Amino acid sequence: MSFPFDFGFIPSTLGDDGDPVDVLVLMDAPVPPGCMLECRLVGVIEARQKEKGKRWIRNDRLNAVARHARTHNTVNTLRELPHQTVRDIEAFFIDYNRLDDKKFHPLGVHGPRRAEKLVKKGIAVFKKKQPRSDQK
Repeated sequence: MSFPFDFGFIPSTLGDDGDPVDVLVLMDAPVPPGCMLECRLVGVIEARQKEKGKRWIRNDRLNAVARHARTHNTVNTLRELPHQTVRDIEAFFIDYNRLDDKKFHPLGVHGPRRAEKLVKKGIAVFKKKQPRSDQK
């Protein structure tokens, strides 16, 4: 399967799954892996995920627009995208996880404020897990 848009993470964050906070970036053309992009958050698809034999965990999918994307330059919230585009993104993650024998269950679609709160939470968790400089 190929991702419908570029997929990456927000550096110096940790989500509930222990990985950096995920972000799907709407842009005009794909970029090579490893690129850092300037983006603005437009929302989040809150979701939970379950691996076989394990418990459900939160694994939200932040959504952003690349700063220089012409195609989506007027989009400020997920609700401004065509309804089917958001449903297609949700369906992609459901199917993508199913290939790895995981379950992915969307819980709701929210705007940029909720996404920003999740980034701030991810930053706080990341900082808490870092060794303090006076303990080295």
